[in-house]
Amino acid sequence: MFRKVLVANRGEIAVRVMRACEELNVGTVAIYSEADKESGHVRYADEAYNVGPARAADSYLDHEAVIEAARKADADAIHPGYGFLAENAEFAAKVEDADGITWIGPSSSAMESLGEKTKARKIMSEADVPIVPGTTDPVTDPEEVKTFGEEHGYPIAIKAEGGGGGRGMKVVWDESEVEDQLESAKREGEAYFDNDSVYLERYLENPRHIEVQILADGEGNVRHLGERDCSLQRRHQKVIEEGPSAALTDELREKIGEAARRGVSAADYTNAGTVEFLVEEDLGRDGLLGPDANFYFLEVNTRIQVEHTVTEEITGIDIVKRQIRIAAGETVDFDQDDVDIDGHAIEFRINAENAANDFAPATGGELMTYDPPGGIGVRLDDALKQGDELVTDYDSMIAKLVVWGADREECLERSLRALREYEIEGIPTIIPFHRLMLSDERFVESTHTTKYLDEELDESRIEEAQAQWGSESADAGDDEETVEREFTVEVNGKRFEVNLEEHDAPAIPAGNGGASQSQASGPPEPAGGATETETEIDADGETVDAEMQGTILGVEVEVGDEVEAGDVLVVLEAMKMENDIVASRGGTVSQIAVEEGESVDMGDTLVVLE
Repeated sequence: MFRKVLVANRGEIAVRVMRACEELNVGTVAIYSEADKESGHVRYADEAYNVGPARAADSYLDHEAVIEAARKADADAIHPGYGFLAENAEFAAKVEDADGITWIGPSSSAMESLGEKTKARKIMSEADVPIVPGTTDPVTDPEEVKTFGEEHGYPIAIKAEGGGGGRGMKVVWDESEVEDQLESAKREGEAYFDNDSVYLERYLENPRHIEVQILADGEGNVRHLGERDCSLQRRHQKVIEEGPSAALTDELREKIGEAARRGVSAADYTNAGTVEFLVEEDLGRDGLLGPDANFYFLEVNTRIQVEHTVTEEITGIDIVKRQIRIAAGETVDFDQDDVDIDGHAIEFRINAENAANDFAPATGGELMTYDPPGGIGVRLDDALKQGDELVTDYDSMIAKLVVWGADREECLERSLRALREYEIEGIPTIIPFHRLMLSDERFVESTHTTKYLDEELDESRIEEAQAQWGSESADAGDDEETVEREFTVEVNGKRFEVNLEEHDAPAIPAGNGGASQSQASGPPEPAGGATETETEIDADGETVDAEMQGTILGVEVEVGDEVEAGDVLVVLEAMKMENDIVASRGGTVSQIAVEEGESVDMGDTLVVLE
C-alpha cells in the first residue's frame, strides 16, 4: 500500500479521496491555487502545496507544478479525482514515468484509446457493443459534416474527442450552422482538453442516459457495479443522478451491463471507469424500456465519476478505496454474481446557481449559514464550513447530497426531507429546484429524458420554487448598509425565530473595540497580494459588459468592425461552459477592452460600440 497520496484536485472530490486514504492509513497531500488557499480540501489534508495562481491553466492544470508538489511532499502516488487532469493521458504518462510515483487510474495508453472518442468507437464496435451511427476518424472540413448530414440527416452532434459532460459538443440542426458549430466545437475542445480534434454522430433527440460503473484489475478481472440513470440534465450537464434506473427492465439492464464489461475488457482497461450509453426512448405499457430497446455506446469516462456515490450506496462498495488498492497491485476479489444491488440512491448536485435565472452561477458570497442535513440514509460529500467565502474560479458545484432508501419511493420521500433540512444562506443554490423535481410528475414517475429540462419543463415553476425556498446573496449593487438581526421570541409559550433587517443601521459590534469587520480590516486585497488593474475606457459609445466571471477564450472582432445585433463579439468561458457575448444592437467597434486568456469579473467592460 502507498505511504502518501497527492490528490491533484480540489473541493469535495479531493476530500472524498482523502477520506478513503485515511481509512487505508495513507497520508494525504493537497494542492491549491491562490484562490483556494482557505478551501476545505486544504484544511483536511495532512499537508498542502501551492501550485500557482487562480487560473486553472496556471495551477491545477500545470503538469510540472503538480508533479513537483508530489516530489516535494515525497508522495508515492497521485489520484486525479475528476475534472482537471483526470482524463489527460499525457499527464498520466508523465506520472507513470516519474520515479517512485504511481498513477491511481487506468494506464495512459488505455486513457488515450478510450478518451479519444473515435478510437473508443472503433474498440467498442469490434467488441460488438452498439454504437451510434457516426465517424470513426476525426473531422476537419465542413464539407465532411455536410456529407454526413446528407447521408444520415440532421441534427448532427459534433463532439470533441477529449470532451464530456456536454463540453466540446455542438449540435447542428441544419446545413447553415455547419461552419460556425464545427469551429466552436474545435475551439472548446482545444480550450478544455488541449485537443481540437472532433468527430460526428447522429444526434439522438430524446434518449435516456444510462451509465455502468466498472472496476477492472491488472489480472483481467472486470466487474460492473450496476447502472445509474443520469437522464435529468440541463444543457448536457447532469443535475440529478440515481441508481438503479427506474426505466429499465431487468433484461435490458443485464444486456447493457454485459456490453459495458465486454467493451472494457477489449480495451485492456484497469481501475475504475464508467461506460455511458444512450437508450432510445420507447417505453412499454408498463412504463419500462424493454429488452429490444436500442441502446448505443456514448463514451467511457476513464476516471471516477461525480455520481460514483450512487453506486457506493446501493452496492456497499467503496469505489475510491478500490481504485487505490488496484493501483497498489491488488485484485478484484469478488465475482460478478457477488454484486448485489440493495435499495435505491439519488444524488443531488448542490450547485451555487440561481435556477430561476437560467441557472446563472453565483459571482461571489459568503456561507453565512451552512447547516447540512443528516439522519438515516443521508450522505453529504462537501468541503465547506460556515463562514467560507465562495470560490467562483472553477466549477459551480459546491456539494453533493446523496440519499438512500429501501426502494425508490422511500428514497424520494427521504430526499425531500433532507433537502428541507439543508440550510444555506449567503449564496444562491439549486436546492429549490431539487425540491421542485421531487414533486414533478415526470421525474417522480421516471418518464423524463435528457431533453425534459431544456425543452419541456415550464420555467415559471422554477421561478416559483426559487421564490418560495430560495436563499439569495446580498445585493452587491445596493449601496445601502443592511444589518440582519435574529431574535427568538415566545408567544403563548410557542417559540418563533424572527429575522429583522435594518437599513442604514450601524453595524453590529464585532468584538474589536466597536469597529465593524470592514472598518477593522480595510478593503479586501486581491489573492496573492496582486494589484488589480482596470482597462481605461476611452472610447465613446455603448459598453458590452461581462455578465459573469470567466476567462476570455476569443475576441471575434477588431476595432473599426461594423457589427449587427446578434453578432458574436467575445467568447467567454465561465463555469466550464463556452458563452457567446453578442451585440444587442448594430454599431461600430470603437474599443476592445480585453484580450484572449484574460480573466474578467462580472460587470467588466469587454467591448465598446459606437
